[in-house]
Amino acid sequence: MASNTLVSRRGSTSRKSARRRSEGGAERARQRTLISPAQLGRPRGKAVYWIVFGLVMVVFTAVFLGPLYWMVTGGLKTTQEVVQSPPTAFPSSIHTENYSQAWTVMDLSKLLFNTLYYAFGALAFQLIFDVAAAYSLSKLRPVFGKVILGMMLATLMIPATVLVVPQYLTVLDVPLVQRNLVNSPWAIWLPSVTNAFNIFLLKRFFDSIPGELLDAAAMDGASPLRTLRSIILPISRPILGVVSIFAVVGVWKDFLWPMLTLPDPGKQTLNVGIYSLASGVPENVLIAALTIASIPTLLIFLLFQRNIMSGLTAGGLKG
Repeated sequence: MASNTLVSRRGSTSRKSARRRSEGGAERARQRTLISPAQLGRPRGKAVYWIVFGLVMVVFTAVFLGPLYWMVTGGLKTTQEVVQSPPTAFPSSIHTENYSQAWTVMDLSKLLFNTLYYAFGALAFQLIFDVAAAYSLSKLRPVFGKVILGMMLATLMIPATVLVVPQYLTVLDVPLVQRNLVNSPWAIWLPSVTNAFNIFLLKRFFDSIPGELLDAAAMDGASPLRTLRSIILPISRPILGVVSIFAVVGVWKDFLWPMLTLPDPGKQTLNVGIYSLASGVPENVLIAALTIASIPTLLIFLLFQRNIMSGLTAGGLKG
């Protein structure tokens, strides 16, 4: 009996040792990188690492911030200094009046208001219809729901320029209602609703919400609409923030579609209005106008970059 107990203890000890060795190997595999910790701990390895890291950071910073720096400084130069070759890295004299002239001459306040109007209108429609579509596909499970989702995702493989002609023909004469939506905000709002990527993001987040919460709400007598309003939406604030940012930025940076559907100068967006007036203003004033048009999207990214990352990486609930 004693020998059997001793053998079992030894077997248990050997199994624990093997488990610890396997866990240690897995941990070392997870920590394995291009440079081993031993090489990184040496003075030469550490110096090479920081030199390469610094060079990569400098190159990527120059690539991403170089055009932005050229645009901001170009708006502070004279016309002759902007067009001269080779270009100057710093303006010889600062002319801040270029920005005020661009704001006045190109009527950027009107263009900015139009763009905000279209962007937040598209945001409202996307939040209503995309959330409803994602909720129904995720939790209500309609008939042929997977087929519908697959067809939606298949549209992501089609280049956006291919859809311009059929969308424009649809806007010229909307089926059933027989309405022409050119020069109306509906031409911007309605196509923006059909965003398969946002529906997919919302559905994936809704899939991660435990079904027990919905079952408990159903036992309390909550309807599917009440469950969506009282349970799903409060939990889904991170992904709703991401979808909102994508919706606003998508309308803000769009150029081809507003140029086709909004020919009236009084209803044009910021990008289309600047393009239409570009031939009548000096180059430095045009660059100043482009800088002003870029500021809102840059602010959105700087203020909400943490929300964007947290919403994209949020895939489940704990607890």
